[in-house]
Amino acid sequence: MNEPHTIAVVVAHPDDDAYGCAGSIAMHEHDPGFRFVLVLATDGAAGQISAGVPVTPGTLGAWRREESANAWRAHGTIPVRHEWLGYDDGRLAEVDFEELVARVRTILLQERPQVVATFGPDGITGHRDHIAIGAATDEAFRRAREVPGPGLRRLVHGAIRASVFERWNTVRRRTGAVVWDPTIEYHLRPVPDESIDIEVDTSTVSWRVVAGLLEHRSQRDVLMDPGVTVGRWQRVVSREPSVMAWPSRAAGEPLLTDLFQGL
Repeated sequence: MNEPHTIAVVVAHPDDDAYGCAGSIAMHEHDPGFRFVLVLATDGAAGQISAGVPVTPGTLGAWRREESANAWRAHGTIPVRHEWLGYDDGRLAEVDFEELVARVRTILLQERPQVVATFGPDGITGHRDHIAIGAATDEAFRRAREVPGPGLRRLVHGAIRASVFERWNTVRRRTGAVVWDPTIEYHLRPVPDESIDIEVDTSTVSWRVVAGLLEHRSQRDVLMDPGVTVGRWQRVVSREPSVMAWPSRAAGEPLLTDLFQGL
Protein backbone atom coordinates (compact mmCIF):
# COMPACT_ATOMS: atom_id res chain seq x y z
CA MET A 1 0.00 0.00 0.00
CA ASN A 2 1.38 3.42 -0.97
CA GLU A 3 1.85 5.96 1.77
CA PRO A 4 -0.20 9.18 1.55
CA HIS A 5 1.67 12.25 0.40
CA THR A 6 2.80 14.21 3.46
CA ILE A 7 5.26 17.06 3.84
CA ALA A 8 6.89 18.92 6.71
CA VAL A 9 8.33 22.35 5.96
CA VAL A 10 10.88 23.42 8.58
CA VAL A 11 12.09 27.01 8.27
CA ALA A 12 13.22 29.97 10.36
CA HIS A 13 10.70 32.78 9.88
CA PRO A 14 7.14 33.50 8.79
CA ASP A 15 7.32 34.03 5.01
CA ASP A 16 10.24 31.58 4.56
CA ASP A 17 7.54 29.00 3.94
CA ALA A 18 5.57 31.18 1.51
CA TYR A 19 7.63 30.22 -1.54
CA GLY A 20 9.84 27.32 -2.58
CA CYS A 21 7.28 24.57 -2.07
CA ALA A 22 3.99 26.45 -1.57
CA GLY A 23 3.03 25.68 -5.17
CA SER A 24 3.73 21.98 -4.73
CA ILE A 25 1.57 21.98 -1.62
CA ALA A 26 -1.29 23.54 -3.57
CA MET A 27 -0.93 20.94 -6.30
CA HIS A 28 -1.20 18.04 -3.85
CA GLU A 29 -3.77 19.36 -1.39
CA HIS A 30 -6.51 17.01 -2.65
CA ASP A 31 -4.37 13.87 -2.62
CA PRO A 32 -5.94 11.20 -0.37
CA GLY A 33 -4.45 11.56 3.10
CA PHE A 34 -2.38 14.61 2.20
CA ARG A 35 -0.89 16.25 5.28
CA PHE A 36 1.06 19.51 5.51
CA VAL A 37 3.03 20.29 8.67
CA LEU A 38 4.69 23.68 9.11
CA VAL A 39 7.44 24.31 11.66
CA LEU A 40 8.68 27.87 12.23
CA ALA A 41 11.68 28.35 14.50
CA THR A 42 11.04 32.07 15.23
CA ASP A 43 8.22 34.57 14.87
CA GLY A 44 10.34 37.01 12.85
CA ALA A 45 10.14 39.71 15.52
CA ALA A 46 13.48 41.26 14.48
CA GLY A 47 12.43 41.71 10.86
CA GLN A 48 11.91 44.92 8.93
CA ILE A 49 8.60 46.78 9.02
CA SER A 50 7.29 48.02 5.69
CA ALA A 51 5.83 51.51 5.46
CA GLY A 52 2.17 51.80 6.40
CA VAL A 53 2.04 48.66 8.54
CA PRO A 54 0.72 49.66 12.01
CA VAL A 55 3.18 47.75 14.19
CA THR A 56 6.24 48.48 16.30
CA PRO A 57 9.31 46.32 16.94
CA GLY A 58 7.60 45.27 20.17
CA THR A 59 4.48 43.97 18.41
CA LEU A 60 5.99 42.71 15.16
CA GLY A 61 6.32 39.10 16.29
CA ALA A 62 2.63 38.75 17.13
CA TRP A 63 1.72 40.56 13.90
CA ARG A 64 3.83 38.18 11.84
CA ARG A 65 2.25 35.15 13.48
CA GLU A 66 -1.10 36.46 12.29
CA GLU A 67 0.32 37.20 8.86
CA SER A 68 1.49 33.60 8.63
CA ALA A 69 -1.98 32.28 9.40
CA ASN A 70 -3.56 34.75 6.98
CA ALA A 71 -1.08 33.80 4.26
CA TRP A 72 -2.01 30.14 4.32
CA ARG A 73 -5.71 31.00 4.40
CA ALA A 74 -5.19 33.15 1.30
CA HIS A 75 -3.14 30.40 -0.30
CA GLY A 76 -5.96 27.97 0.39
CA THR A 77 -4.14 25.11 2.11
CA ILE A 78 -3.97 25.51 5.88
CA PRO A 79 -1.32 23.44 7.66
CA VAL A 80 -2.76 20.63 9.76
CA ARG A 81 -0.05 21.44 12.27
CA HIS A 82 1.46 24.92 12.56
CA GLU A 83 4.26 24.62 15.10
CA TRP A 84 6.17 27.59 16.53
CA LEU A 85 9.44 26.72 18.28
CA GLY A 86 9.61 30.16 19.91
CA TYR A 87 13.27 31.06 19.46
CA ASP A 88 14.50 34.65 19.15
CA ASP A 89 14.66 35.97 15.60
CA GLY A 90 18.23 36.58 14.50
CA ARG A 91 19.73 34.43 17.24
CA LEU A 92 18.94 30.93 16.07
CA ALA A 93 22.61 30.17 15.44
CA GLU A 94 23.21 30.77 19.16
CA VAL A 95 20.75 28.07 20.22
CA ASP A 96 22.31 24.83 21.42
CA PHE A 97 22.50 22.68 18.28
CA GLU A 98 21.56 19.47 20.08
CA GLU A 99 18.48 21.14 21.57
CA LEU A 100 17.33 22.37 18.17
CA VAL A 101 17.95 18.98 16.55
CA ALA A 102 16.05 17.21 19.32
CA ARG A 103 13.01 19.46 18.99
CA VAL A 104 12.81 19.06 15.22
CA ARG A 105 13.43 15.29 15.48
CA THR A 106 10.55 14.93 17.93
CA ILE A 107 8.17 16.53 15.44
CA LEU A 108 9.50 14.44 12.55
CA LEU A 109 8.98 11.25 14.55
CA GLN A 110 5.47 12.31 15.58
CA GLU A 111 4.49 13.13 11.99
CA ARG A 112 6.82 10.92 9.90
CA PRO A 113 6.23 12.93 6.70
CA GLN A 114 7.32 11.49 3.38
CA VAL A 115 9.10 14.70 2.39
CA VAL A 116 10.92 17.16 4.64
CA ALA A 117 11.75 20.57 3.12
CA THR A 118 14.18 23.04 4.64
CA PHE A 119 17.15 25.28 3.80
CA GLY A 120 20.44 24.00 2.44
CA PRO A 121 23.84 25.14 3.75
CA ASP A 122 23.58 28.38 1.74
CA GLY A 123 20.34 29.36 3.50
CA ILE A 124 19.26 30.72 0.07
CA THR A 125 20.17 34.20 1.34
CA GLY A 126 23.05 33.34 3.65
CA HIS A 127 20.85 34.29 6.63
CA ARG A 128 22.38 32.71 9.71
CA ASP A 129 18.94 31.70 11.02
CA HIS A 130 18.20 29.89 7.75
CA ILE A 131 21.52 28.07 7.87
CA ALA A 132 21.04 27.06 11.51
CA ILE A 133 17.54 25.60 11.08
CA GLY A 134 18.56 23.88 7.85
CA ALA A 135 21.55 22.18 9.48
CA ALA A 136 19.50 21.13 12.50
CA THR A 137 16.71 19.76 10.30
CA ASP A 138 19.18 17.78 8.20
CA GLU A 139 20.57 16.15 11.33
CA ALA A 140 17.12 15.63 12.84
CA PHE A 141 16.04 13.90 9.62
CA ARG A 142 19.08 11.62 9.71
CA ARG A 143 18.46 10.66 13.33
CA ALA A 144 14.72 10.21 12.85
CA ARG A 145 15.37 7.80 10.00
CA GLU A 146 17.23 5.58 12.45
CA VAL A 147 13.87 4.83 14.10
CA PRO A 148 11.98 2.23 12.01
CA GLY A 149 8.65 3.35 10.63
CA PRO A 150 6.91 4.92 7.64
CA GLY A 151 7.72 8.19 5.91
CA LEU A 152 10.97 10.17 5.97
CA ARG A 153 11.64 9.19 2.39
CA ARG A 154 13.10 12.42 1.01
CA LEU A 155 14.91 15.50 2.33
CA VAL A 156 14.94 18.54 0.04
CA HIS A 157 16.59 21.95 0.14
CA GLY A 158 15.05 24.94 -1.57
CA ALA A 159 17.38 26.44 -4.17
CA ILE A 160 17.84 29.06 -6.89
CA ARG A 161 19.30 28.02 -10.23
CA ALA A 162 22.51 29.83 -11.15
CA SER A 163 21.13 30.54 -14.63
CA VAL A 164 18.02 32.15 -13.14
CA PHE A 165 20.12 34.11 -10.66
CA GLU A 166 22.24 35.52 -13.50
CA ARG A 167 19.13 36.43 -15.50
CA TRP A 168 17.70 38.29 -12.51
CA ASN A 169 20.97 40.13 -11.95
CA THR A 170 21.10 41.13 -15.62
CA VAL A 171 17.69 42.78 -15.22
CA ARG A 172 18.79 44.44 -11.98
CA ARG A 173 21.86 45.92 -13.64
CA ARG A 174 19.77 47.21 -16.51
CA THR A 175 17.22 48.85 -14.19
CA GLY A 176 19.75 50.25 -11.74
CA ALA A 177 18.70 48.01 -8.86
CA VAL A 178 21.22 46.65 -6.37
CA VAL A 179 22.81 43.54 -7.86
CA TRP A 180 22.64 40.38 -5.75
CA ASP A 181 26.07 39.57 -4.31
CA PRO A 182 26.24 36.02 -2.90
CA THR A 183 29.11 36.99 -0.58
CA ILE A 184 26.82 39.34 1.38
CA GLU A 185 24.41 38.08 4.04
CA TYR A 186 20.75 38.52 3.02
CA HIS A 187 21.63 38.46 -0.68
CA LEU A 188 20.52 35.53 -2.80
CA ARG A 189 22.82 32.54 -3.25
CA PRO A 190 22.50 30.42 -6.38
CA VAL A 191 23.44 26.78 -6.86
CA PRO A 192 24.82 25.33 -10.11
CA ASP A 193 22.08 24.26 -12.48
CA GLU A 194 23.44 20.72 -12.50
CA SER A 195 22.89 20.53 -8.71
CA ILE A 196 19.13 20.89 -9.10
CA ASP A 197 17.41 17.53 -8.65
CA ILE A 198 13.74 18.51 -8.66
CA GLU A 199 11.95 21.27 -10.54
CA VAL A 200 8.19 21.55 -10.30
CA ASP A 201 6.11 23.52 -12.78
CA THR A 202 3.70 25.39 -10.50
CA SER A 203 2.40 27.87 -13.09
CA THR A 204 -1.20 26.66 -12.69
CA VAL A 205 -1.20 27.58 -8.98
CA SER A 206 1.29 30.47 -8.97
CA TRP A 207 -1.53 32.94 -8.25
CA ARG A 208 -2.14 31.09 -4.99
CA VAL A 209 1.51 31.35 -4.00
CA VAL A 210 1.41 35.10 -4.62
CA ALA A 211 -1.88 35.43 -2.74
CA GLY A 212 -0.10 33.99 0.28
CA LEU A 213 2.97 36.17 -0.16
CA LEU A 214 0.86 39.32 -0.33
CA GLU A 215 -0.43 38.64 3.20
CA HIS A 216 3.08 39.16 4.58
CA ARG A 217 2.48 42.90 4.51
CA SER A 218 5.12 43.78 7.10
CA GLN A 219 7.81 42.22 4.88
CA ARG A 220 6.61 43.60 1.54
CA ASP A 221 9.78 45.66 1.03
CA VAL A 222 11.94 42.56 1.62
CA LEU A 223 9.92 40.16 -0.51
CA MET A 224 9.12 42.35 -3.49
CA ASP A 225 11.26 44.87 -5.36
CA PRO A 226 9.59 48.23 -6.04
CA GLY A 227 7.67 48.26 -9.29
CA VAL A 228 7.33 44.49 -9.58
CA THR A 229 3.81 43.62 -10.68
CA VAL A 230 1.72 40.75 -9.34
CA GLY A 231 1.92 39.17 -12.79
CA ARG A 232 5.70 39.29 -12.71
CA TRP A 233 5.71 37.79 -9.23
CA GLN A 234 3.51 34.95 -10.44
CA ARG A 235 6.02 34.18 -13.18
CA VAL A 236 8.87 34.16 -10.67
CA VAL A 237 7.13 31.54 -8.48
CA SER A 238 5.89 29.43 -11.40
CA ARG A 239 8.77 26.98 -10.97
CA GLU A 240 10.06 25.44 -7.75
CA PRO A 241 13.61 24.04 -7.98
CA SER A 242 15.22 22.12 -5.15
CA VAL A 243 18.21 19.97 -4.30
CA MET A 244 17.57 16.47 -3.01
CA ALA A 245 19.75 16.24 0.09
CA TRP A 246 18.68 12.63 0.73
CA PRO A 247 18.73 10.26 -0.98
CA SER A 248 21.17 11.49 -3.57
CA ARG A 249 20.10 11.29 -7.19
CA ALA A 250 22.28 9.00 -9.28
CA ALA A 251 24.32 10.58 -12.04
CA GLY A 252 22.43 10.63 -15.32
CA GLU A 253 19.01 10.24 -13.76
CA PRO A 254 16.45 12.67 -15.21
CA LEU A 255 15.32 15.70 -13.25
CA LEU A 256 12.31 14.96 -11.07
CA THR A 257 9.23 17.07 -11.76
CA ASP A 258 7.38 16.61 -8.49
CA LEU A 259 8.40 16.54 -4.82
CA PHE A 260 6.68 13.17 -4.39
CA GLN A 261 7.69 11.59 -7.68
CA GLY A 262 8.71 7.98 -7.19
CA LEU A 263 7.57 7.78 -3.56
